[in-house]
Parts: sequence; structure tokens; C-alpha cells
Amino acid sequence: MTSYRRQDVLRILEISARQLQAWERTELIPQQELYTFQDLGQLRTLRSLREDEVPAASIRDSIMAMKAVAGMSNPLREARVVRTGTRLAFRHRGAMVDPIRRQLLFDFERVGGQQHAAASPSTLRSIGVPDPRSLQERFQAAVQAEEAGEKNRAIALYQEILSIDSQYAAACINLGTLYFHLRQFGRAEELYRRATVADPGYVLAYFDLGNVLDELERIDESIAAYLKAVTLSPRYADAHYNLALAYERTGEPRNALRHWRAYVKLDNHGPWADHARGQIRKLLGREGISIVARADHFIAPHKGRAALALVPANEAAPQISL
Repeated sequence: MTSYRRQDVLRILEISARQLQAWERTELIPQQELYTFQDLGQLRTLRSLREDEVPAASIRDSIMAMKAVAGMSNPLREARVVRTGTRLAFRHRGAMVDPIRRQLLFDFERVGGQQHAAASPSTLRSIGVPDPRSLQERFQAAVQAEEAGEKNRAIALYQEILSIDSQYAAACINLGTLYFHLRQFGRAEELYRRATVADPGYVLAYFDLGNVLDELERIDESIAAYLKAVTLSPRYADAHYNLALAYERTGEPRNALRHWRAYVKLDNHGPWADHARGQIRKLLGREGISIVARADHFIAPHKGRAALALVPANEAAPQISL
């Protein structure tokens, strides 16, 4: 098997040593001195995604999620990557999967190309979808009806799926979202909660539940749902954004600031990031909040001013006279 040295890889792919080191630090590719032809393909994929400004954190999270839900050792080699906004989906064995949301997506490219290969039962089981192909076909038909604006038909299809399998989490989510947009918030809440029971690791279920609870002005409950989402997926930028908004509404500026900052770290381009930065500036100015760094030793206060110092938990706190 042909091997390529590190310098050869940099020259062939026209990437810098710094870029390759960054991918290694973020664990997108293992650090090594010799690379195979398959490694080059993986690096080409990473280069293409970064050129399209997909955040490195989103790439890593999508890869890790795909490993978890589909049992893959290297999703960039074993599946085809498809960009969906700032996240990645993977086309594998006839199914297109959003691994972070643990949801099957409707694959328009395959339908347009008359490729109707169905996902294998093992693939469907690994992402929480029942085995029968009829359910998958109904689900895809429902998604297609949504895309065509045929909401009533989509609702009927999702209801049919749930009459067969009441724990089909993806159908619960999509039907709940249809009811959400129809402002039937009670029905939406019921379906989102059913999805959290059917699949307690389904991040999108908690996020959508938070949205509907916010609409119902049950802010404390919505915060709890968003917090569950970011606990399951700490890099879920949209959940941090909504948490920041919710904490502002409950008069908790420090919590809001923490999630605004988390959002900007995860998504620093576009109007939402601009709005988040604006809120950070407002909170820092209006509330007099300052961003401080932790210290591992006592820092003496300036004369005439009160100060707080952070010390390790296993050390006695120094006596400070004010």
C-alpha cells in the first residue's frame, strides 16, 4: 500500500502544517507521520468542509455522534458527508442521517436520481427507527409532503406511522413541529414529550420542547428543557441562543451572558452571531458584569478596594480585610 509522508500530504492537498496540526488537535484526524490513500480522501473532505466555512467543532460533533448512533469507527471514510447548514449529515446504506438530532432526513438527491435503496434493518435500529421498511417509506413520504406544502397529507402520514409505532421519535418530532406552526401548542408539547420518553438521548426533542414551552410562557420549564439539550450536546448552538434569551426574560443576566458567549464561540458568523455579540456588549455595560479569569493562587487586592480571590478548593481561603 502506498504511503505518503507528512510533507507529501501538505504539498498534495495544498494545506499548511498549521492547518493539519489544528485538525489533529481537534481530533478530526489522528496525528501520524505516514498517511494512506484513504487518509488523503478523509483530509480532502475536511479541507472541503473548512473551505465551505463549516465550523471545526460542528464537524467533530457530527463525526462523534455518527460513531455513537451507527457504530462506525471512521464516518468520513465509511459514509458520504452531506452538509446541512452548519451541521453534517451522512448518507449510508440508503439512508441519510443527521446523527446529532438522531433523525432520518429525506434524501432528495437519491429520489431525483431514481435511487430508492432502503436502509438496512441494522442501520435503522442503530438510529432508533423501527425495522419495517413500510414505516421508513411512510416517513419519507411524509417529509416529502411537508416539503411540497401538503401539510394535511403530512399530518395524516405521521399519524399513521404513530398508530403503528407510537414510539417512533422522529415522527413525533415532525408532527409536533407541524402542530407548532399551526399554533396548536398543546398537541405539539404532547408529541415532543412523547419523543423524549421514546428516546431520552434525542437532543432535538428537548430543544423543540423548550420552544413550545416558551411559546406557552412557561419559561422555567423551557429553560429546563434547553438545559437538558445542552447537557446532551454541549455544542448545540441554537439551544445556547434560546437559553440566553430565556435567561434575559427571567432577569438572570449572568446566566444569559454565559450562553451568549457559548453561542458566539460555536457560531461566530451571520446575523444571529452579530445579535449575540450585541447582547454581550449590552449586558457587560448595563449590568456592570466583567469577565474574570480563575487564579490558582491568592492575588492581593489593591489598596483601598475590596476584592475577591479564587483559591483551590483544598486550600483554606485567605483572610481578606475590607
